[in-house]
Amino acid sequence: MPEGAFGGPAAFAVGDRVRVRAGDPDHHTRVPRYVRGQEGEIVLMYDAWPLPDDRARGIDPPRVETVYVVRFAARDLWGTGRHTVAVDLWESYLEPC
Repeated sequence: MPEGAFGGPAAFAVGDRVRVRAGDPDHHTRVPRYVRGQEGEIVLMYDAWPLPDDRARGIDPPRVETVYVVRFAARDLWGTGRHTVAVDLWESYLEPC
């Protein structure tokens, strides 16, 4: 299993249902506004990568976290659509459902 935030085991696995944290930080974030607070399913895990929020804020070294591909139903995001939307999200952006 890939390592998660802070070098420990990844917090989530493929197939897990997660919710994207709903906050609106006063700094850079890679969380698209349209998925904040939404529930989705992890469909793929990447390795751990530096958190872009930390890099943009000049935090050195930046935190390194697992990146997940989270799939959302379009109808849940926009009220219509039969397709899905996949978004790459770092571990700290997510919480269990």
